[in-house]
Amino acid sequence: MGDTTRQSRHTASAAFPAPSAGLREWQRPLREQFPIVTGNPGLAYLDSAATAQKPKAVLDAVQTYLTGCNANAGRGTYTWANRTTALIEETRERVKAFLGDPAPDRSAVWFTSGTTDGLRTVARDWLVRELADGDEIVVPFADHEANHLPWLEARELLAERGVRITVHPLPYQQDSRDYDVDALAALVGPRTRFVAVTHVHHVYGADMNVHRVRKVVGPDVPICLDAAQSVGHLPLDLGALDVDFVVFSGHKAMALPGTGVVWARGQRGGAFRPGGWQGTPNTTGILSLRTALDWLDAAGLGRIEEWTVGLGVRLTDGLSKLDAYEVLGCPLSLTADSAVQRRQGLVTFRHRSISANDLGFILAAHGLLVRADGLCQARAGESDSSVRVSLHVYNTPEEIDRLLGVLSDLADDRPGGQR
Repeated sequence: MGDTTRQSRHTASAAFPAPSAGLREWQRPLREQFPIVTGNPGLAYLDSAATAQKPKAVLDAVQTYLTGCNANAGRGTYTWANRTTALIEETRERVKAFLGDPAPDRSAVWFTSGTTDGLRTVARDWLVRELADGDEIVVPFADHEANHLPWLEARELLAERGVRITVHPLPYQQDSRDYDVDALAALVGPRTRFVAVTHVHHVYGADMNVHRVRKVVGPDVPICLDAAQSVGHLPLDLGALDVDFVVFSGHKAMALPGTGVVWARGQRGGAFRPGGWQGTPNTTGILSLRTALDWLDAAGLGRIEEWTVGLGVRLTDGLSKLDAYEVLGCPLSLTADSAVQRRQGLVTFRHRSISANDLGFILAAHGLLVRADGLCQARAGESDSSVRVSLHVYNTPEEIDRLLGVLSDLADDRPGGQR
């Protein structure tokens, strides 16, 4: 690598969009509520798509519960047990409200260990009961593996019973990597029984505009939405999306790890219910989820989205000026003056000569914590590793400028330290 003592070629300038003074004043006290952020001032955590950091309110709520009324749910009549049972039921209703459930009296919320477990539960415990020989489903082959492999597993389970179904790859536009709804319209037929989609792509950072899918597939086909990268990052409106399942992980929405959600509308097909005996729930995780949703609502999801999208624009605008980097996703949305849909606080890129893994190590040495690997993309996705920067409300423009400074210094570097 080149001389790290020389001055960075990147400096913040008016070319990069700056948040308004009002938005900065809103963000500053929120950032202070994250102990891991304030306790590590030399580090910039840029990996919120993998897991989000937890505000003090969530940590305090878990501590209060564990030291005040920790008990099992649905298995006792004493005060602590009753309170724990009530907390879980209250959280179900809190999830519905947070998602903008248009008919909460008809829907159901089930807790799982995360998005992967939730999607697999929908596949194994619901979809296999709904399909008959000759039916067809459409699923993404270039999104996260968790929204790809469970549907193939369902096909295998059905085949073991002598039921043959066809799994069609969801079409993508090659330039923007958005879903190709025109191609989807040509693919959908009278035997189409199910479609799986992703709300925000975990590599390209794009809102996949899933509201268009309902218009294409018609009023009767169930749609399952992987919302792992949208819940807790932007407002959701289930009435507008018109999907039948929403699956997400609590830990990406500022709750503790080990808790996920399956929201089921319950209006198309049979009712969803996880199979098997439901054992002890993750009570602390569920409590943390309720507290996290309260915190996010109080902070304002619209403002969180505005903040993180703005930081993403700041990053892509800077990267667009560095020829050494390839930014994945729609190439028309990089510059600050672009009118094309922006990335949802998630930017993935490659250096043209430094491997993603090496670049990840270099950035970590500068206190910049990013994801650098294959990003768990399904088989039709990116074949090469990349570096992903994913942002949340605790990140700052100064962290983006610091990252761009290091990347700028590496712009001409070659493997082996030769320039």
